[in-house]
Amino acid sequence: MDPPISNNSTILKVDDISLSFGGVHALSEVSFEIATNEIGSIIGPNGAGKSSMLNVLNGVYRPHKGIITFNGRSKERWTPRKVAKQGVGRTFQNIALFKGMTALENIQTGRCLMNRASFLNQAFRLPKSRREDIQSREKAEELLEFLEIQAVRKTSVGQLSYGLQKRIELGRALAAEPKLLFLDEPMAGMSLEEKQDMTRFILQAKDAYKMTVILIEHDLGVVMDISDHVIVLDYGKKIADGTPDQVKKDHRVIDAYVGRNTDI
Repeated sequence: MDPPISNNSTILKVDDISLSFGGVHALSEVSFEIATNEIGSIIGPNGAGKSSMLNVLNGVYRPHKGIITFNGRSKERWTPRKVAKQGVGRTFQNIALFKGMTALENIQTGRCLMNRASFLNQAFRLPKSRREDIQSREKAEELLEFLEIQAVRKTSVGQLSYGLQKRIELGRALAAEPKLLFLDEPMAGMSLEEKQDMTRFILQAKDAYKMTVILIEHDLGVVMDISDHVIVLDYGKKIADGTPDQVKKDHRVIDAYVGRNTDI
């Protein structure tokens, strides 16, 4: 049985996580904590272990060592489905939308794990199934308005620009009403204007929906502007952990991430 949910302000605690692929150490004894309702960013050079860390947290990879505690519940092994049911959402570096479906329909798919109607309920359109469909539609419409994309609600996602698709993917993740949201390079491939819009939506969503956000992002300007807390990895090891100002001044970060004599 899981231990009771903690009342402290830490929503995610990572203790001594190690992960290897053959002889390659992707993560080595990484530990950190993320506080409730903050934006925490995981940064580092290519190959630092950022994606591996995210996949461990999301239940895709099983660490060889260490414990993850989410909302007071500790597990050595989380599966993606169990993680999602605990209230964790995710977007992906490579957009993973249903290109033949509309923006509205894609966002509605984010409600799937929240629906409780049985297969028979859904097959015969019984009252419980109909109520859930109405709730799903209402939530999707709310998010279309929140993300300022009502005008494309009935447009197939495959016909939309990259920036709008990224926004729809964020909407789908928000539809599940996550307590903790992982964003995997949400600004990748975007123009400056699109990055500004996405930054605004992330900040507004965190406050409006009372979420904690963990961000993996290569754009250091964005990271330093919106993060409360920054964790820096290099070669699978944590080399810094603190506020953006603290991380900027850490010589290990300057040496490993941007090179000597260069300011973050």
